[in-house]
Amino acid sequence: MTSTDYVHDRLSELAHLSGPLARAFADAGFSLYAVGGSVRDAILGEPRKDDFEIDFTTNARPPDIERLMKPLCSATWEQGRAFGTLGGTLRDGNFKVEITTFRSEEYVDHSRKPAVVWGDSLEADLGRRDFTINALALDVVALDAGTPNVQTLFDYYHGFGDLHERVLRTPIDPEVLFGDDPLRMLRAARFAARFHLRIDAAIETAATKMAGQLTKVSPERIRGELDQLMVTDEPSVGLDFIVRTGLAEHFFPELPRLQLEQDPIHRHKDVLRHTWAVVDKASPQLVLRLAALFHDIGKPNTRAITEDGVTFRFHEVVGAKMTRKRMTALKYAQEVIDDVSTLVELHLRFHTYKMGWSDKAVRRYVRDAGALLEELNELTRCDCTTRNARKAAFLAQRMDELEIRIAELRELEDLNRLRPALDGVAVMELLDIAPSRAVGQALDFLMEIRLDEGEITPDEAKVRLREWWSERD
Repeated sequence: MTSTDYVHDRLSELAHLSGPLARAFADAGFSLYAVGGSVRDAILGEPRKDDFEIDFTTNARPPDIERLMKPLCSATWEQGRAFGTLGGTLRDGNFKVEITTFRSEEYVDHSRKPAVVWGDSLEADLGRRDFTINALALDVVALDAGTPNVQTLFDYYHGFGDLHERVLRTPIDPEVLFGDDPLRMLRAARFAARFHLRIDAAIETAATKMAGQLTKVSPERIRGELDQLMVTDEPSVGLDFIVRTGLAEHFFPELPRLQLEQDPIHRHKDVLRHTWAVVDKASPQLVLRLAALFHDIGKPNTRAITEDGVTFRFHEVVGAKMTRKRMTALKYAQEVIDDVSTLVELHLRFHTYKMGWSDKAVRRYVRDAGALLEELNELTRCDCTTRNARKAAFLAQRMDELEIRIAELRELEDLNRLRPALDGVAVMELLDIAPSRAVGQALDFLMEIRLDEGEITPDEAKVRLREWWSERD
């Protein structure tokens, strides 16, 4: 927690930014409170983000909110109108705001969308929020008016104290709140990871009991929570909660199945704990973190015990296919699915070059990684979680050598243009053939020359292609 004076200054800044809206709502006879993340982050002293946004709650209904907002905003949107929420970008300050009528919400008849009931009480509205740390409200109307001795910060549920004690609790019975919106169980994982909070036992008990209700929530909303969790400072805190409570079984069942021993004799590190370590070591970039999460997903399906111990042959290939299937079910964009699956499939490539890095090996590695080269190199480094200092140093040295070899080869040739010396049109003209499978085979032949030998001139490529074609005939 930050100093009292700093918190006061941050809350005053929040009220100042809200001034035009506060005056508009006050003049119309309505209340207006800043709530949720902006208040919480001000108390914690969190730096203001580029996409800064203030959420408000009010006793005004959506038509009145729209009428009061529009003159003050350069743009407005109504996607959340059915839930009592209207948004806009304030002209004064050029930041986003969302204003919501006091409400409660719950899932009805197994619907995947919550029903909404309007309310008139600030305390009741805050009581339906997910966690106490988000159930703090700042009366921006009172602060703007500058009325002395008037309460401006409302904390009905001990949220301020929970921030200080670093504990995550719900304002009311967690079973009631999770019943209203089961996605809140995943939010508990995200907030615990983001703010380094201890999850209250009542939350964990309720989530374990109600995990099956997550099936009411759409894959898109689940994916959104998972994505936010994956870019926190320590995702493993939330991921472990998701597995412990059984939530993962209902949207990512492959994850808890990673709880298997890599070495049944010495009981050395199960795959799940290794996965947590890799995820936490990786930079907080979504594609990289997701690749770290999925990288060993194929191990349970490929595990075998041989005379040499436990093996997971081709788990990277199996894992890439499993990754595509699970990410498709979670409605990820195809580009993200492709990138993560590629990293999963290539994450062991580094270990196949045990005899050193020839130019050919470097070219193939760079070609196969493509635009994901930096991410693949980092994933490879993070995948080394051994406690054996000598082994860790050896692997790090080999990775350093690879990156040096890539840099050296870049100085000699353009590794960003690893392509045949001739294109398809030139091949068809030279060999006097129509579009066919043979064109592709010719391009593959030229590509192998590029990877094996480096760049050759178009004239040299023509000579060698004619020879290949003649021998092929």
